[in-house]
Amino acid sequence: MRYSIVVILTIFCAFFAKAQTDAEIKKPKIGLVLSGGGAKGLAHIGVLKVIDSLGIKIDYVAGTSMGAIVGSLYASGYSGKQLDSIFGNLDFDKVINDNLPRSSKTFNERYNTEKYAVILPFNNFKLKLPSAISRGQNVFNLLSKLTLHVSDIEDFENLPIPFFCIATNIETGEAVMLDSGSLPLCISASGAFPSLFQPVNINNQLLIDGGVVNNYPIDELRAKGMDLIIGVDVQDDLATRKEMTSAPDVLLQINNFRTINDMKLKSKKTDIYIKPDIKDFTVVSFSDSKKIIENGQIAALEKWKQLSQLSKVSIKNNIRELNLANKDSVIINDIILKGNERYTRSYILGKLKLKGNEKVSYTNFNKGVNNLIATNNFVAFQYEFRKSQNTEGYNLSAKLEENATTTFLKLGLHYDDLYKSAALANITKKRLLFNNDAVSLDFILGDNVRYNFEYLIDKGFYWSVGLRSRYNQFEKGINAELLLDESQLTTTGINKLDVKLRDQTNQFYLQTLFRKDFAFSIGAEHKRLNIKSETITIDTETDEFQFENTDYISVFGTLKLDMYDDKYYPSSGVYFNGDFHTYLFASEFNKNFEQFSIAKAEMGYAFSVSEKMSFNIQSSGGFKIGEDSTKTLDFALGGYGNDLINNFVPFLGYDFISLTGNSYVKATAIADYEVFNKHHLTLEANWANVDDDIFETGEWFTLPDYRGYGLGYGVETFLGPIQAKFSYSPEERKSVWYFNIGFWF
Repeated sequence: MRYSIVVILTIFCAFFAKAQTDAEIKKPKIGLVLSGGGAKGLAHIGVLKVIDSLGIKIDYVAGTSMGAIVGSLYASGYSGKQLDSIFGNLDFDKVINDNLPRSSKTFNERYNTEKYAVILPFNNFKLKLPSAISRGQNVFNLLSKLTLHVSDIEDFENLPIPFFCIATNIETGEAVMLDSGSLPLCISASGAFPSLFQPVNINNQLLIDGGVVNNYPIDELRAKGMDLIIGVDVQDDLATRKEMTSAPDVLLQINNFRTINDMKLKSKKTDIYIKPDIKDFTVVSFSDSKKIIENGQIAALEKWKQLSQLSKVSIKNNIRELNLANKDSVIINDIILKGNERYTRSYILGKLKLKGNEKVSYTNFNKGVNNLIATNNFVAFQYEFRKSQNTEGYNLSAKLEENATTTFLKLGLHYDDLYKSAALANITKKRLLFNNDAVSLDFILGDNVRYNFEYLIDKGFYWSVGLRSRYNQFEKGINAELLLDESQLTTTGINKLDVKLRDQTNQFYLQTLFRKDFAFSIGAEHKRLNIKSETITIDTETDEFQFENTDYISVFGTLKLDMYDDKYYPSSGVYFNGDFHTYLFASEFNKNFEQFSIAKAEMGYAFSVSEKMSFNIQSSGGFKIGEDSTKTLDFALGGYGNDLINNFVPFLGYDFISLTGNSYVKATAIADYEVFNKHHLTLEANWANVDDDIFETGEWFTLPDYRGYGLGYGVETFLGPIQAKFSYSPEERKSVWYFNIGFWF
């Protein structure tokens, strides 16, 4: 009897042990490792959609670079389907580049940067190349928003799915495992592709893309206790000699030697190895995101049999769908700032447009961050949201790194029909006398030597103090009515004069901002205007007749609103620029001078009707008040261009300075069709009345006396727009061509 009991107990224990072993076999820990590969890493999303469809429970996620970005979002609770929606509708150009919205920049910074092709740091009389093309701020902003719901989790083991990623210490060349801290900051570091994104500072370590040293962290994932590992590899294979056609191709091949050799070993350690077909794509093929995601899904379906076996031995996941509707705003309570030494808390919060204890839309929050970054006073702005204790919302903790570079060398090239060819060299110095000042000097060489000098103490919503000095010159055949009176025109019979115009203008002004978008300025101006011509000669010694050689003193006020999204091809926004000048004194040359004023304004409204088609409706006008003896500052219409001096106004269908008078009205309509990316086909029309005193005679409200129509083609380049325009005037019955290369200055 005793022997029978022993046998029964032995059999029972053996059966129990076997049942326990079977249970353990049926419930293995499954890890997921995702490699880096830039845009090719979007294939991971297609794989995740298949994993979700099978209900496979992932116990740990590891990733590098793009694999870290996709993997972290999956680990934080997003489904593969949601990631497809997020990345499939993302404008990668805007996210990756540092092309901040135009509205984020101050008026002075905006106009000061819209004329340079190259901007280089310049310290201690030595040029310094930027550390990267982009600082990665837009990527960090996006990741912070997407991970807000797990922002209070510092240990990544506690995410819905445990997670870690790999970065590279750029100083030591060692791999760094990131498994705690700020999740968006860590994955930004792991994805900081060298030369594209600047390094990320975490715990005083300067980190870049983890793919440099470990692009497929399977060994580290296995060490986390994983029994089975699914791996997705989106790395390039080695190129053939026919495929290597440039120096970058050779450098990429050299870089791939190590990672591809690593994969030969690591792929064998992977239980289910998925290799999507990404040979037709590059690390920057973000425009092909849908096709890349689809290829990832196809590759995963090819492993359907193996993956479906995992779904039988793992506890099925519920399809996780985060509520994305709640991600349009955030409640910000306390604001903690660190790292600001030269710039005050009020200055920073003023740029961010934050006060604390308020609900802020992500749109407005990102605008505030853009405003701060657009000052170029900060190299980095790292922040994190932490759940507030005993109250709803989050505390914003931000760390700033102030820009040690205060001097910049800027270069540009330009050609147009008025100033002809020109090369621009600029030196800009910030913090010259005060923390919030900037001085800028343009020196323009070419057919017409010019300069522009600006100094501004920027106090934002308080009164800023500024100085400007500008020198312009050109030689051009112009309408004689701008210089000769009626009797002189009749006597000489001349209707066109070839003139040499020289203009130097110096201004002192005060400027303030109100309602966030308006800039109001008042100031005093000195203008020296010199106009000579060889068409009329009186003094045989000089062979030139001097029409103007006068110093003018005036006071002025301006009001500006500029919300255009682009200066040259706006597709949205409104614009207003009003100017009032009162001329008080003139030097002895203008003997008949009497005080007069000139008022002018221009406004515009741009809007889009589709992704490709936009319209811009503009109107402008001006008039003189008081004595009309000084003609040289009257309005003169004609030509094509931007930022023309004095009261010269562009008008298609006519050459520069062809239509003159002391008052005018003008209307313009522009249709812009973006044929290809950055290629614009424009159809334009403008109408005007211009003459003396048209607002008194009622001529301003009659049918237009002058019309011009134009067809143009333009390409946006790093030099600026390259444009060709054909125009025609029904009144003149002739056509005029305009050509422009580069930003206007």
